[in-house]
Amino acid sequence: MKKRLILRQDVSGLGFTGDVVEVSVGHARNLLIPRGLAWPWSQDAELRLANAKVEADARREVLEAEWTALAQRLDGIQLTFEETASVEGALFGSVTAGRIAESLQAQGLEVEERHIRLGEPIRHTGEHSVPVHIFGDIKTSILVWVLPKGGAPVADPLADPLEDSVAEEIVGKEVPEGAQSAPPLEDH
Repeated sequence: MKKRLILRQDVSGLGFTGDVVEVSVGHARNLLIPRGLAWPWSQDAELRLANAKVEADARREVLEAEWTALAQRLDGIQLTFEETASVEGALFGSVTAGRIAESLQAQGLEVEERHIRLGEPIRHTGEHSVPVHIFGDIKTSILVWVLPKGGAPVADPLADPLEDSVAEEIVGKEVPEGAQSAPPLEDH
C-alpha cells in the first residue's frame, strides 16, 4: 500500500522540495512525516509548497554550480600516504575513507567522509582510483598512492632474521671444485 506525500525538503534518493511522491505507508508514518520532511498530499498542501519549491529550485541551482566546481577541482587530485608495509606490499594498517576526506579537507576541499565511495579500506601499496560521489549525478575520482614508509617495505615480522642473513651469505658464492653438497635432510 502506498501513501502520497509532498516533500517539504530535499530527500536524497526520493525527491526534491515540492515533489509529489508515493512511498510505503510505514516509511511515511515512521520517518518522513514525524521528521517534518513531508506532508500528506492535499491540494491545499500543494499550493502552500508552490513558493517553497521555487525557492528550493533556485537554491539547488546554486548548490549544483558549487558541487560541479568542487568536482572539477577534485578531478586530477592525487594523494600520497606513506604506510608501514610488508615486503609483499600489505599494509600493517589501512587507508580509510575518513583519512582520505581529512587529507582533502587539509587541502581546502570541502569533501565529507560519506562522499568517498571506498568499498573497503585500502590495505595494499600501489595506485588506487577512489570514486567521489558529491551529489546526484555529480561524481569524480581521485588517485590515491600508498607507498611504503621510508621508501622500503618492512620484512615479514614472522620470518626468521637469521635465516635471511644465512641465505644472503650463500647466494652468490661459488662452490669450490671437489666439494660435495650436504645430503638432503629427511623428515621424521
